[in-house]
Amino acid sequence: MKVLVDSTVWIDFLKNAETPQTRRLVELIEAREDLCVCGFVLTEVMQGVREEKQFVAIKHQFENLIYLEDDRSTFELAATIYRNLRKQGVTIRNSVDCLIAAVVSQHNVSFLENDRDFRFIDEHYPLNRLIPNKG
Repeated sequence: MKVLVDSTVWIDFLKNAETPQTRRLVELIEAREDLCVCGFVLTEVMQGVREEKQFVAIKHQFENLIYLEDDRSTFELAATIYRNLRKQGVTIRNSVDCLIAAVVSQHNVSFLENDRDFRFIDEHYPLNRLIPNKG
């Protein structure tokens, strides 16, 4: 199973925060599932790293993930998602979330996240979200 892991989960994981999503990420790692990253997630995770040594280590770790490409159609789909949701009275707080959702949709991968905006997007554009196990 290919799984795109959102920056919200990676950031919690890197901070050693225990959440249902980070526990699910550990399960995916232990099961040797195909973990994916896209440019938008990579940027969000790496821009918050303050220490150079940690930055280099994370960069190296992320090189082992499957990289999901984007192109012009990704940006067009993200704009469509944002506009259609806004027409329905739902405003996504961060348009990068629409870009990530577009990548998930275009590559037809599973998605592990911890951000309420994706729940709104998923209601209209199914994202094959992985629901963390309880406990």
